[in-house]
Amino acid sequence: MSAAVKYTLARIGLFLVVVAALWPVGMNLFLKLMVALIFSAAASFFLLRGWRDQMAEEVAAAAERRRAEKERLRSALAGDDQPVEGDRPH
Repeated sequence: MSAAVKYTLARIGLFLVVVAALWPVGMNLFLKLMVALIFSAAASFFLLRGWRDQMAEEVAAAAERRRAEKERLRSALAGDDQPVEGDRPH
């Protein structure tokens, strides 16, 4: 499972835990949801740091792969790249 999926599910789970903890408290539902959103965001900053860092590394690696592929395609379209021995048609 990717780090982004784990992090997202953990954020949702943390939010739901806080909502469940606030459920018996006598306040407006909208206010409960807003408090849960703020508290879970603050808690996830500390509790989910590892998964957030892993997700950031995955995103950075994917961006680098896309950039390299884009440069390779631009080079190929401009005719700058040289065919590799195994790539020549027979």
